[in-house]
Amino acid sequence: MVFGTFDVVHEGHLFLFEQAKKYGDFLIVVVARDKTVCKVKGRATLFGEQERLKAVASIELVDRAVLGDLRDVYKVVEDFKPDVICLGYDQQAFTDRLETELKRRGVSAVIIRLPAYKEHVFKSSLLKKKKEVKPLSVEGA
Repeated sequence: MVFGTFDVVHEGHLFLFEQAKKYGDFLIVVVARDKTVCKVKGRATLFGEQERLKAVASIELVDRAVLGDLRDVYKVVEDFKPDVICLGYDQQAFTDRLETELKRRGVSAVIIRLPAYKEHVFKSSLLKKKKEVKPLSVEGA
């Protein structure tokens, strides 16, 4: 299981999915809700949650794409009970309490921090600023 906003799907996200897939045979990608993104990042996404969900679901590496829960960001973990949770190299939101929440909810997932992939090139905030990538486009997917 991996989590993210995925507003501009790019090679860094594909690398994240490829790396996560090495730790299991079924990859669930949790796409952040619009309200959650606004709360965490202080700004809206370029595309709504349904469009982002559809873009992620269309990627061959992704076995299932789901939206996060509006009221409880850890509920999706409780619902799916993944064996492994992979976090992006720079992912900070909701990770500070993740281990505690897993224990509290009876989920025994291993947490793995994945490496970056050309983070000075393929980072959503940089790509949006430079307008070098069309939002929701994926090369090679």
